[in-house]
Parts: sequence; structure tokens; C-alpha cells
Amino acid sequence: MTGAGALAGKVAVVTGATRGCGRAIAVELGRAGATVFAAGRTTREHASPMARPETIEGTAELVDEAGGRGIPVRCDFSEVTDVDGLVARVEAEAGGRIDVLVDDVWGGDPYVDFDNPYWESALDSALTVVRGGLETHLIALHRLLPLVVGNPGGLVVEVTDGEDDAYLGAGIPYYLVKCGVRAIGRALGAELAAHDCTGLSVTPGFLRSEAMLDLFGVTEENWRDAVTDERPEFAVSETPAYLARCVAALAADPEVRRLAGRTLASWTLAPMYDVTDVDGSRPDFGRYFLEVHQAGLDPTTVDMSVYR
Repeated sequence: MTGAGALAGKVAVVTGATRGCGRAIAVELGRAGATVFAAGRTTREHASPMARPETIEGTAELVDEAGGRGIPVRCDFSEVTDVDGLVARVEAEAGGRIDVLVDDVWGGDPYVDFDNPYWESALDSALTVVRGGLETHLIALHRLLPLVVGNPGGLVVEVTDGEDDAYLGAGIPYYLVKCGVRAIGRALGAELAAHDCTGLSVTPGFLRSEAMLDLFGVTEENWRDAVTDERPEFAVSETPAYLARCVAALAADPEVRRLAGRTLASWTLAPMYDVTDVDGSRPDFGRYFLEVHQAGLDPTTVDMSVYR
């Protein structure tokens, strides 16, 4: 586990920090002592198309409560001028240095079509998913990487979904976005090495995000009530804090360059850095997926506790 103060004096920028993994990563970097610029679209005055109640101000306050310094910055990463504004804030308030950049932009939920074949889906929605989930990463990196590469030892983390490029459904646009983010992580691993910096990608398992809890009609306190014969795999879900603790450990690892270019899952990183989820468990969705889902077993007959 990452100790308090392990990132004292470090400056982090987290894109897509309003909720989910982005929010949790911002908090855990703050818990380790970092100053964290929490960037996203939803503020207390203006909601994004995601139509969620979480805000960047709320994230910054959680960073403060954890022991770091949280700075909320309203930023639409599809707008270059917004990202330039974020750069200006980092330059003005942190000397123009970024030690840790976590790229977690995602705004596709209102537009992803999980139910229909691609050719029967709305083209405008499909293109919006790609632009919001992939082009935003390119815009963010184009403007923010100069503040990383001028600082030897910097770390850039791309957040994706899935540890490899196997197609598991969810539609072509979503698949393209998540494969693209992994590809960016591989490219960053190669390109940043020349600047004594590290780039890589990370993925959670079955994420028990705020939106997922709402979808299942439960809270974090009673989430196990949503484990049913229809959705038994929810038993091996994880909180956003699980991956976030892993990212904080990566950021504090002086030998992180050995992992450059890889896509690393929460279930891989957790034992590597002795990380647990908030309840002390260590969910291993990767092992569950291999041994149960891909093996074609009936998950209702499986003891799910062995995957935690």
C-alpha cells in the first residue's frame, strides 16, 4: 500500500475526475500527498450529458479530506481551448510541472448502443462515442504532455476497459475506443522512454462505480443485495478505489519504468503492490473470467468467494 506522504510535493492532473475511477484515483493520489488538478465537465452549476450528480468540486473536496490539495478545473476535453485553459492553470498554480498525468476521459454512456448491431445503430451516436472516448485523449495528451516530458521521472497513465484486445461484445465503437486507449498506452511507453518518463495503461475489473450502483439499485453499503442468479458475477465486482490505490502505488514506485507500455489490470497490480479494496478483499475478475466465463461454467454453481 502507498504510504501517506509518498507523493508529497508531486503535481498530478486527472482527466475525467468527476466520478468513477477518475474521482477515486484523484483521491488516492491526494491521500499520498499530491496536489491534484481534478478536471472534468460537471460542476455544481453545469451538468454534462452524463446527467450524473457528481461534480469536480466534490472530487477536489474529497482530495482535500484525504490529505492532499484538490484543485477543480472545469474542462471539456473535446474543446482544445478548454484544455489550454487547464494548462494555464497548471502553469500558474503549480509551476507548469506535471509529475503524474492520469487520462481517464469518458463521456460515452448516453451514446453507447449495447443492444443493436453496429449497422443498425445511430451513426451520430457511434461517432460521438469515438470522439468523446478517444479523440479527447489525443487532445489532452497533445496539450498536457509537454508539462510531463520536461520533468524526468514523470508518469502517464491511460485508463481503459480490458487488459487485451479480445472482442467481448459491447459494439464496435466502444471496442474501438478501449483498444485505442490501450494502443496509446503502448505508444507512450515507447515515446516517453526517451524523456526518462513512463507511459502505460490500466484497467479495472467489474467496476462498482456510482452509475453501476444506481443501475443495480443498491448502494455501496448493501451492494451484495444485487448479486443474483441473473448477475452472479457482481459478486466479484470492485470499487473504484481498488484500481485507484494501484495507480497511487505505480506513481510512488521508483522503478515504474519496468512496466512501460503495458496494460495492467487491478487484479495484476493489487498483489504486486499489496493493495486491497476498501473491504480488505482482493477481487480477481481476470481469474474469474478465465476460469468461469471462458470455461463455460454455470456461475451460479461456483463459489465466488475464491475470486475475492
